Amino acid sequence: MPSCKHGSHSQAAVLPATRRVTWFGGTRQRPPLIFPVCLHSWLSYSIFYERTPSFFFDQKDEPEPGPNYVSQRLPGEGGRARSMAGREAGGGGVAARAAQKLFSLSGLFAVYKPKGPTSAAVLNLLKEKLLAEAGVQTNGNKRKSQVLKIGHGGTLDSAATGVLVVGIGKGTKLLKTILAGSKKYTAIGLLGKATDTLDATGKVTEEKPYDQVTKRDLENVLQKFTGDIMQVPPLYSALKKDGERLSTLVKRGEAVEAKPARPVRVYSLSLQQFQPPLFTLDVECGGGFYVRSLVSDIGKELSTCASMQELTRTKHGPFTLEEHALHEDKWTIDEIARSLEHCMSLLPGEPSHKKFKTEHPEETAVSCEDK
Repeated sequence: MPSCKHGSHSQAAVLPATRRVTWFGGTRQRPPLIFPVCLHSWLSYSIFYERTPSFFFDQKDEPEPGPNYVSQRLPGEGGRARSMAGREAGGGGVAARAAQKLFSLSGLFAVYKPKGPTSAAVLNLLKEKLLAEAGVQTNGNKRKSQVLKIGHGGTLDSAATGVLVVGIGKGTKLLKTILAGSKKYTAIGLLGKATDTLDATGKVTEEKPYDQVTKRDLENVLQKFTGDIMQVPPLYSALKKDGERLSTLVKRGEAVEAKPARPVRVYSLSLQQFQPPLFTLDVECGGGFYVRSLVSDIGKELSTCASMQELTRTKHGPFTLEEHALHEDKWTIDEIARSLEHCMSLLPGEPSHKKFKTEHPEETAVSCEDK
């Protein structure tokens, strides 16, 4: 009978006798009959189904997984990506650790794009080399190669060289926002000859004399193309119509109308060298700017024609060609990890991880257009 707070007689409650026992490192009080029955039933169930009660051992003493098992959840990726990487990295403990390190990479870095391959081809080669180093065998299976989330920001034409910024892991979400800043190029133009692609890869469509053009004439013309200007994009470009690139439509022989002029920004434009018919320009511009169109427009302004012969991107955002662009011989997991650590410090501020949405391992990465 419980004790009464009010009244003349207070009587303490009479409780059944309890026992203090020590089990699994702790002291507990329990009723003498109910607890053993429950414990006995529970242990019998566990033994019958070959299950070990979780508190029989401390989690720190849990046996370590085998060498072919990637136990840590891959940051930024789902369980399917983690398990796939663990299964494919079957070359032993070293391969498993390499795969785990690869899939933990996240951020932005820069590689050097050589002349010839497209930006997409360079990215695919980079991905193949990293997956091969990590022991992840794709065997031509595209779905498996997409486990590694990677993308580039700012397409470079096949004939162009220079800085190609790459996002890996959650870094792909930064490509469109952080890299929307300025880019720097060095371009070599050729006076007196025009092509259908506006560069050296196209067919010659027009030839005009250029002997009358002087260095001063060229320098004066450059002032007209500095600041906020309107520019007509070239037909041979990555811009799309009905879901297909304009360049693809033109190569198929389809009639394609030029896109209307759009506003672009040129921060600085200077003449570095003038040796007719060649001239060298240094250009700093914003996103969506076509240096090929600039060279062609300069030729028209000089009452002749011109086409671009060479193009090198020397800077993209905070990433420079001399300091940050990794050449193919340094496309390794360790080199990229070091580059990520260095390059992320260049950015104004890394967004909070809360801003990143959960990424599906088979999503394709974004790619900003810029030539």
